[in-house]
Amino acid sequence: MTQFDGELSPPFEIVEPASWRAPIIFNSPHSGSVYPSEFLNASRIDLAALRRSEDSFMDELIGGLSDQGFPTVRVNFPRSYVDVNREPYELDPRMFTGRLPSFANTRSMRVAGGLGTIPRVVGDGQEIYRERLSVDDALGRIEALYKPYHRALRRLINKAHQAFGTVILVDCHSMPSVGVSRDEPRRPDIVIGDRYGTSCASLLPDVVEQIMSELGYSTGRNKPYAGGFITEHYGNPASGLHTVQLELNRAIYMDERRRERSPRFAQVVADFAALADALAQVPLGDLGPFQAAAE
Repeated sequence: MTQFDGELSPPFEIVEPASWRAPIIFNSPHSGSVYPSEFLNASRIDLAALRRSEDSFMDELIGGLSDQGFPTVRVNFPRSYVDVNREPYELDPRMFTGRLPSFANTRSMRVAGGLGTIPRVVGDGQEIYRERLSVDDALGRIEALYKPYHRALRRLINKAHQAFGTVILVDCHSMPSVGVSRDEPRRPDIVIGDRYGTSCASLLPDVVEQIMSELGYSTGRNKPYAGGFITEHYGNPASGLHTVQLELNRAIYMDERRRERSPRFAQVVADFAALADALAQVPLGDLGPFQAAAE
């Protein structure tokens, strides 16, 4: 579809180092901030409200890691437009005119919450659209944006897997400093998600927790975020595919209300570099099976 060619070109960016230091990929799927004009015209809320769903500046926090030998991936379109951290067809039939294809997952918990592949609401529950979208519009976004991103990410993962026999995908997100519910306890500085021990070798979240704690961050595991589709889909430790999700508290590195980097931003960049260094020093043999080496 050509409607994305101008404003969303490129829709995502992969920066590979000249020489890979380790099979570790840093991915930022939710920091995109290029809002197509037709999307803004269809929205009942303003840009500031839409942007509350962004993991603002997370792509910048990891951007320099490519100079240290680690490939980085960033998505440029906003998650409120297409969310790549979902199944390809988690779609809410109430949002669309016409019939969704039979293979669409219309009953997931994420769809019920309004946060499917084409979200119905932004993070704080505000409805995005003034009127229903066409099914063709939704399917067009998935074909033009979602699928190319996942094809490229899969190629990158396969490249590392073949070269090293194992791969670590670090899926980088940020979270609001306070939850929607007043009953939720204070959020830690960083939440490490491994789908309750299923998406990576247990050594990896242990290393993340140790390094970030030593750097002065409070940490949590899997609550309130255990990892989304990317963590679940690409994490297969028995095959040497390890995925860990990091959710960084936005108050650590930005002014949430003004959406500006805080004075601590440069320090957080340095701390992420230290974390990458520590992960690169983990002996690959300690992670478990080497699938590529056995083929």
